[in-house]
Formats: sequence, C-alpha cells, structure tokens
Amino acid sequence: MAITGSGSLAISFSVFMISAAFLHKGAAETVTVDSQNLATDNVSVIEGETATISCRVRNNDDSVIQLLNPNRQTIYFRDLRPLKDSRFQLVNFSDNELRVSLSNVSLSDEGRYVCQLYTDPPQEAYADITVLVPPGSPIIESREDVVSEGNETELTCISIGSKPAASIRWMKGEDDLTAETTVEETYDRMFTVTSRVRFSVTKEDDGVPVDCIVDHPAVKDLLAQRHLEVLYKPEVKIVVTYPDGLTREGDNLDLTCIAEGKPHPHQINWLRVDEDVPPHAVVTGSDLLIENLNKSYNGTYRCVASNAVGEAYDDYVLHVYDPKASEGAPQKIDHAVIGGVVAVVMFAILCALIVLGRYFARHKGTYFTHEAKGADDAADADTAIINAEGGHNNTDEKKEYYI
Repeated sequence: MAITGSGSLAISFSVFMISAAFLHKGAAETVTVDSQNLATDNVSVIEGETATISCRVRNNDDSVIQLLNPNRQTIYFRDLRPLKDSRFQLVNFSDNELRVSLSNVSLSDEGRYVCQLYTDPPQEAYADITVLVPPGSPIIESREDVVSEGNETELTCISIGSKPAASIRWMKGEDDLTAETTVEETYDRMFTVTSRVRFSVTKEDDGVPVDCIVDHPAVKDLLAQRHLEVLYKPEVKIVVTYPDGLTREGDNLDLTCIAEGKPHPHQINWLRVDEDVPPHAVVTGSDLLIENLNKSYNGTYRCVASNAVGEAYDDYVLHVYDPKASEGAPQKIDHAVIGGVVAVVMFAILCALIVLGRYFARHKGTYFTHEAKGADDAADADTAIINAEGGHNNTDEKKEYYI
C-alpha cells in the first residue's frame, strides 16, 4: 500500500504520540542502566561550538532508543526529530547507537540529557553537557606607573565573564609571584576573578616584564603583560684618563667621572675629602684636571652624582711619586717569599747549632784531663797541683792547652 503526502505525516505524528504516551506511562519506573548495556558520555563544549551526544546500546533486542533534553522533551525518537530546534541534527542512527549533534551551543543548553531505551522498565543513561565560556582578555593595572628602588609596587589583574571561574597566576621574569585572589559570581552565572600582587623593587627590576597568566579550560595562553619602570640612584665610577702609569711630580692628572642612573644624574660634583681641591684644578662637567702635580696634592678625590632618587659617589686616592720613580704601580711585598726566606735562615741556624753542639760534646773535658794528670798518686791537693803535667814542680812552666 502506498502512502503519500499528508498521510505519511499523519502516520509519523501518530507514531510519535503513541511513543510519547508510552514514555509518560513508564516514566515512574525508569532506572539508570549500567555501562554494560546503555552508555553515554558527559560533554564539555565551548559556547558557540558544537556538542555531540552519543547513546550506545551493547545488546539491543529491537528496543527503541530516544534522546530527551533536560526538560525531558523528546529530541529524537529513533531517527525522527519531534523537537522543533534545527540546531539538533542526526549524525548516526542504528540498532546500537543514536548520535545527535547540537550546534551553536549556548548557556541555556546546559544540563542533563537522557538516553532512554524502551525496555520494561525503560533504561536510562545520562549525559551532562557543560558549557564553557572563555574569559575576555585580562586587564592589568598598576598602582603607579613608575616606582623608585626599594619601594613597594602593586599590580592588579582582572579576568571578566568566564564560566567556570578562571585561575590567575603571576610571573616576574622567570620567578613566580604570590598573589591574593577573589572570585565574584555575577547574575548571569558568569565569574569575575581579581588577582593582586605586591612586591618591593630593585634597580635590576627596571624593564623586567610582569605577566598575568589566565588559565581556563576553554582557552590557552591568555596573558597580560606590564614592564616595570624603576627609578634608581646613580652608579658612579672614576676613570683615570691620564697618566697611564704612576702619577709623578710635575705630571698632569686627568680624571673622568662616569655616572649612570634613572633618571640620568642632573648634577656631578668633585671634592677632596677633608681638604680643599687644589686652587688651579679645573672641573669641566664630569672631568677633573690637575696640572703640575706635587706631593701636597696627595689625598682622596671624590666624585658625587645625584638625581631625583638619591646620590652616590666614587673615590680616587692620589699618591704623587718622585719624578724618577719607576714605571708601573709600586710593587707589593710578597709576604710568602719573605716567610720562605726566614724559614730557610732559621733552619740553617738550627743546623749550625746542632753541629756545634755535637762538636763541643765530642771534645768535652780535654782541659781538665791535662791539668789533673798525676793527681791520683798525690797525698794532698797541693802535691797534686805540683805533680801535674808529669810531676813538674815549677808552676811557672805549667802549660795549658785549650782545644
């Protein structure tokens, strides 16, 4: 029998009404099926993109599969779409799968979708659609545009209109920063995240980037950056322009003061510590020239540079040498060499003492042996003295030997 035109539409509509009545009758008896028979998956989708819901049946006994929206309205009954929302499109229909796509997803589409299998009782599996809303570009603000070294600065980063709430982290160069973060939920279920960092700066931080990095499941590498501008006091260094070697009497001395800071030093001064600068010394900008040196000019010469942040200085110690002084800087005393020489000398003295000691020990008692010769047979002390040296009784002829 051929059925055409409105008759076909009427039969399709009748089938839908009968199926809907059957669903309503058995709704109170529904159970959640385990993954061994009816299965589906949760879906996360970015707002404006397409979500796909798949209802899968492992063992189908010719039971009907349908897909319901969170309001339990039928989206697809088998391969028929009763719901008048053209964003839902059939991707695949078979005895084992009903797969449907939803394009241009919005927040109103979020919720729990039901895969239902007509059995007795009906079996259900649930697919939760989560709509992700990426945050807008983060905004980074600073309490002050310029900060002086040693002071504290504060930066704030704001991420607006995301779902779920974004997370914010900070980096200064290659270093992580610790932040204070607050999250605020708005009336439309969106979130605004505010993060704030505070830290002290040094001159090395000048020009260093500070990054506010926003992490969110819907977007990657969302970043706002601010370069630090740090003011710092001058760094000062004195360079000897002339002479290259020793400063001798009659020579000229030319010194240059190099000063760098932010802002650039607005003033550079030369002075002599605890004394006056020689009257004929010439200061030209950052240069100091002293002609015809003599020893009365010896002392410490200081260059002082200053800017809006502070001041700093460097010293040069002048020592004027005799005109005939050798080239190059005075040689430093090598204490190690002196110590070695002293050790060798002391060792030599010690060896000499040992040799002399052994020599005298070997010849000890020679004098007493000659003088006491014959004393053993003497009756008394006087006789012993007279008999000394072979019994000579003439004391004037006594000889003594010293060795």
